[in-house]
Amino acid sequence: MRLNEITNTDINIEITGITADSREVKKGFLFGSLNDDKFITDAIENGAVAVVVNHNCEIDVPNNIVVLRTDNPAKKFALIAAKYYGKQPENIAAVTGTNGKTSIADFVRQILTMMNYKAASNGTLGLIKGNLPPIPSPNTTPVSAVLQRELKEITDEGYNHLVVEASSHGLCQYRLGGVKVNVAGFTNLTRDHLDYHLNMENYLEAKLILFRENLVDNGVAVLNADIDVFERIKNACGNKKIITYGKNGNDIKLLKSTPSVNGQKLDIVYYGKQLSLNIPLAGEFQAMNVLCALGIVAELTKKPDEAIKYVTKIIGAKGRLELVKQTSNGAAIYVDYAHTPDALENVLKALRPHTTNKLKVVFGCGGNRDAGKRPIMGKIANDLADVVYITDDNPRFEDPAPIREQIISSCPKGINIPDRAIAIETAITELESGDVLVIAGKGHETGQYVMGKVLPFSDHEEILKH
Repeated sequence: MRLNEITNTDINIEITGITADSREVKKGFLFGSLNDDKFITDAIENGAVAVVVNHNCEIDVPNNIVVLRTDNPAKKFALIAAKYYGKQPENIAAVTGTNGKTSIADFVRQILTMMNYKAASNGTLGLIKGNLPPIPSPNTTPVSAVLQRELKEITDEGYNHLVVEASSHGLCQYRLGGVKVNVAGFTNLTRDHLDYHLNMENYLEAKLILFRENLVDNGVAVLNADIDVFERIKNACGNKKIITYGKNGNDIKLLKSTPSVNGQKLDIVYYGKQLSLNIPLAGEFQAMNVLCALGIVAELTKKPDEAIKYVTKIIGAKGRLELVKQTSNGAAIYVDYAHTPDALENVLKALRPHTTNKLKVVFGCGGNRDAGKRPIMGKIANDLADVVYITDDNPRFEDPAPIREQIISSCPKGINIPDRAIAIETAITELESGDVLVIAGKGHETGQYVMGKVLPFSDHEEILKH
């Protein structure tokens, strides 16, 4: 492909590939310098013929190299990637918010597939095509060149419907730049990633990029009407169509959720019709996830009456309030990805109605992330669970002992067990009839990040050993 076909320059040179990783550059590549200009020299040595750089970049670049200067290199590179790969599924939905993105994306893909659409989802669980096993991804939202390549590949394979998780990092780093979204959903906004965004205002503004820049003019926003920032999100949508869900929703209204042995019964108003649904998922937050997914599917397909037929058949996403095992004495063991205060609170409140004896939790907090949430999560566990086992999550480059101490500082009932495998074993060994145990924080993950290494570890596998 020629440079003048993918940029607004008239320079007519052949571009053989694009990347933002200097190590991947080959002869004829265009390189996007998104984070650190020091890699520009490496990219040129590896064969780059054009580079996207910040407008104030001071790196000396040879005269034979095309330099594309911009105020927002990540955005410009993403738009170039979209033109370079040139294909996207005709119908794209995206969902953002603090909690629920993975479940909603998975539910949307499941419902679309049951409606006989060739549908895929992309996010924390990886790229999932129809009902095939997931293809793992290192990021919730892949970097723009990888994402655009995947969009082209699945389009060529005939997938005409796609739902993506839009993380705050992915949005403000423009990994989704160039993706034209037809339906955008918003779940909720609670504390997370403040180590990166610094404050809640920046965090919200990152998420609003989805509605301001990715959502097409005739697109639809599916919004949670129950959250404090609803009006802010609504205003960011401008004149675009808005569908609301939740207890205060106009289009999909939750009247009541009633826990049952196998999930819960939902009484809702759905596009003007009052209905009762039995869904195989515990917790009111899962009810909200289902309503959001329903709204996305209904608006993406323009077939609300058909979408509602399949919602009772969905299954929970892996590691999202997933019942992994029931013990011989009748205790239940769940795994959940909850790693934020709001998510942990929701999970414990969701499981309380299913607990006839004691509600127990095993959890920790990740290293090199927002330390402020550690005592908050400790207090939530102390207030809502009967027994709390504090252990390691992904300590990364931090000493895990102070992390646990920060949690325990507001969790007097916390039992400090450093080794996660031993913590899980201890909790399972102490289960009695009617107990419910939730192991929180890592969900579907199969590795533990310790001092720069990823050590094999799965909560699921540890549970099934006992």
